Amino acid sequence: MLQNFKIFVYDTSPNPTFSNPIETLFHSSLLKSPLLTSDPDLAHLFYLSLPSDLSSRSIARSIRDLRLKFPFWNRTLGADHFYVSCTGIGIESDRNLVELKKNSIQISCFPTIEGRFIPHKDVTLPPLSRNVEESKNAERFLGFFYGKEGGGISTVLDGLRRDPEFLIESQPLDDGDVAEKISRSRFCLFFYGLGREMKVGEALRGGCVPVVISDSPILDLPFGDVLRWTEIAVFVGMGGGGEELKHVLRRTCGEKYDRMRELGKKASVHFEWDWDGSMTKRYGYGYDAFHTVLYQLWIRRHTIRYSRREEWVSSAHVGV
Repeated sequence: MLQNFKIFVYDTSPNPTFSNPIETLFHSSLLKSPLLTSDPDLAHLFYLSLPSDLSSRSIARSIRDLRLKFPFWNRTLGADHFYVSCTGIGIESDRNLVELKKNSIQISCFPTIEGRFIPHKDVTLPPLSRNVEESKNAERFLGFFYGKEGGGISTVLDGLRRDPEFLIESQPLDDGDVAEKISRSRFCLFFYGLGREMKVGEALRGGCVPVVISDSPILDLPFGDVLRWTEIAVFVGMGGGGEELKHVLRRTCGEKYDRMRELGKKASVHFEWDWDGSMTKRYGYGYDAFHTVLYQLWIRRHTIRYSRREEWVSSAHVGV
C-alpha cells in the first residue's frame, strides 16, 4: 500500500476550520503524506476538504462545481472520493449531497451520530488518547468507569457504586489520575451512544480490557477492517444491570482475559498518532492511527463505475 497508493487533493491552498482536533490532525497528516499525487490520472482516491462550518447548501455547491470543472466525480458519482467529518453528512434531497452521502467514503469520529454512518463504506477516527503506562501495582479493580452519567447509565452503575471491586468516577479528574486508574483496573467500562467519547485506545494501552455497554448494534468501531474487536473487548447489554455486568466480567477472567489483554496491548499501536512524522522510534512505519485509516481507504479504493444515470438511481436506493 505505502508504495502504490496515490491520493489526489483537489485544493490544498485553503486552511479549513474543523470542529474537532482529530479532524485537523488527519487533514494535516494527509497533506504531509508522501502518498499524495499532483496527477489526478494516477490517483486511486480523491480527497474532498470540507470544513466543519460549511452549510449543506455550500457542500452541495462544492460538489456541483467539482463535477463541472473536473471529470473525476462523474466517472463514479463520487464513489472514489472521501472526506472527513466528525458529525457526518445527513440525509438530504439535493442530488449532489445524495451522491456524497451514498457513494463517497466518510471518515467520521467514533462514536458516530445515529443514522450518519454506512458500515460497508464509511470509517471512523479513534478519539485522541492520553499516554497510559501499565501499572506495576498488583492490586487491581475489577472495573473502572469515568465519565458523565445520564439516561440508563445510572441504572447500571447504581448496582456497582458501593462494590469495592469497582471504581466509579463521575467528577472531573486530571489526566494523570485517569491514566493511573485505567492502569490499575482489569476492565474499563464504556457506554456506547448518547454522544459520549469512548477512549478505548487509552484502555488498551494501559492493559485495561474495554467493556462496551449497549443495547444497540455497534457498527462503527474504529479500524473494523483491521481489529477483531470480539477478541480484545467485551460487549454486554444494559438490561441486566450491574449484577449481570459483574457476572460477565467474572466469567471473562482467567486465561481468556489474559489473552484479550495481551492482544489489546498489541492493538493499541493503531490508536497512536505519528506526531513527528518519523514513525521509527516506537511503532514501526505504517502502524499508527493515520496509516491504519489510510489502509482502510486503500481496501475501499475499488469502486463501481456507473455508465448510465439509471444505474446510479437503482444503486443509490441500496446504499452503494
